[in-house]
Amino acid sequence: MEEAKQNNYSTQSGPNISPREALNLIRQGAIILDIREDYYNQYKKFDAMDVYQIPVSRLKDEYQKLPFDRLIIVADTSGLKSKEAVLFLSQKEFSRLANLAGGLVEWEREGLPIIIDNSETMTGSCACQLRQRDKRKPSVT
Repeated sequence: MEEAKQNNYSTQSGPNISPREALNLIRQGAIILDIREDYYNQYKKFDAMDVYQIPVSRLKDEYQKLPFDRLIIVADTSGLKSKEAVLFLSQKEFSRLANLAGGLVEWEREGLPIIIDNSETMTGSCACQLRQRDKRKPSVT
């Protein structure tokens, strides 16, 4: 996708783009803004250039760290909270925004690069119920 098309990502809520579109845009200079909370983003991470990790709970305080001159692809686990973050950022004068449709779940399903840290494995029956696994080791008596 050429630079002129990147500039079209300026609607109020931002477009939804597929993981493959996102990867192509990242290769052309876009960034991923991963808004998952720290305990969610330790197990699986996007393996791409320029990933900013600002959890949604801190976005209101830290959005100034983001570049205004690059396309920002907002991502979470499944693409739901990222839509709200796109709206928030558009209200803060960011105009080059996109939402990663399906979030990390779709990114991984498409076979795109991720980093997995098995020591940070999560537990839960679906992405909306994931939580940190209890890492305490049983005491030896």
